[in-house]
This record gives sequence, structure tokens and C-alpha cells, in this order.
Amino acid sequence: MERKEWYFEYQIHQNRPGLLGDISSLLGMLSINIVTINGIENDRRGMLIRSSSDDHITRLRDILETMEAISLKKFRIPRLRDRLAVMHGRYIERDADDKKTYRFVRDELGLLVDFLAELLKEKRHYLIGIRGMPRVGKTESIVAASVCANKHWSFISSTLLRQTIRSTLAEDEFGEDLVYIIDGIVTTMRASEKHRTLVGEIMRLSSVKVVEHPDIFVRETAYTLKDFDCIIELRNNEDEKITYEMVESGFSSFDIS
Repeated sequence: MERKEWYFEYQIHQNRPGLLGDISSLLGMLSINIVTINGIENDRRGMLIRSSSDDHITRLRDILETMEAISLKKFRIPRLRDRLAVMHGRYIERDADDKKTYRFVRDELGLLVDFLAELLKEKRHYLIGIRGMPRVGKTESIVAASVCANKHWSFISSTLLRQTIRSTLAEDEFGEDLVYIIDGIVTTMRASEKHRTLVGEIMRLSSVKVVEHPDIFVRETAYTLKDFDCIIELRNNEDEKITYEMVESGFSSFDIS
């Protein structure tokens, strides 16, 4: 029988000695394996478990709900955010009003790379936007995530090392396993019509595209933020404001390297 994975998270009210041992013994008696365990923020603990018996999982949940030392907060088939939370010990912050917008600070680059790597594994048209001020680590995170996802990447427009503006692609630069990286400012304000035609072709491909500075990209093209499947915001710190005040139509003095 197939062994399914489940995620549960509980709040600790009485952090007495042996609490984790009691829960681990309970899992053992029910023949449920622990895949990963970690402390989550605010006195919470998360567990990724595996079992071939739905009945044992139901019994586990019923017993956990009766324990006075804890309160069960989540019990479900694991989502991506659950897996990353138990791996890194904290949840990815998500915008309360826009559920497809996720926020990171520079100290969380490891969490961002793991999250982005999972998104890059998509084998379909998938459009990701990344907001952030200069030199915060946007492009480097995309490249690192591509390596983690075992995908090749192709800079269509970029200023990582020097300004890149592609007008053509080689035969082997088309495919589902490629990640296309587009700088929204370079493409819309510094590039030729031939380059923008290429970008249009790439946007129609069944592959993953990552657009840095998506707000400028949608301002200068027919695309809207609704066309993006996911928006990532990366800041140097939580209080930093992402702004494009130095970006003017047709010309940019914004340092996007």
C-alpha cells in the first residue's frame, strides 16, 4: 500500500520534559514514520510524517486533539509552505490581501532559494515576478534556485555582470527545462524592437519565466500583474520600501546590477 505523507503542527502550552518523546512513542505505536521535525515560530513544532494507513492517521489526530499540553493547529496533506517551514523552522510570509505575493528579507536567501527552486520545477507556462531594490540578491537567487531545480537558465535581459540584451536564441535554448530570466527595466526601456519580439515569443512558450521588476514590465507592456502566477518581494530588511522613483519612461538611471 502506498505510504502517504502528512503534515501536522501543534502549539506547545506545557513544554514539560518528555513531551516530544510521548508524541514520538505514539507515532511508533501507530507505525507512523517521522520524516522531518523542527521547531516553528512562536512555540510551535511541525512534523512531516509518513503512513500507509489512513485509519492510523485518523487515530493519531483524535489522540493529539485530547492532549492538554498541546493544541493541534494544522493537520493536512503537506503543502510547499509546510515542507519549507519544517525544513527552515519558519513560515514564508505571504501578503494578507494578495495570496500569490510572498515576502523575504536578505537574511532568508536560503529559504527563498528553496522556495523558488520548487516553483522552477514546473513544466508549463509559469510566470514569476521578483521585486527588489538594487543588489539585494534577486538574480543570484534565481540562478541558485535553477541549479537546485536542476534546470538550465538563459538570460534574455540582465545586468548581472554586464548588460545583456538578447535578440535571438540558439536551437538548444528553447525547451521546458529552461528558465528564462527577463529584466523588466532593460527589456522595456533599453532594448530594441527585435529583442521585444523575442521576449514576446518566449512569453508564449510552455516554460518558466522569471521577470525582475515586474511592475515596470507591466507598466510598459500589455501584461498585467494578474498574468503572474507568483510575485516574490525581496528586501534588505523588513522596513525597506521597494520604489522605482529613479525610473523614468524611456530611460533608467536605476542601478539594477
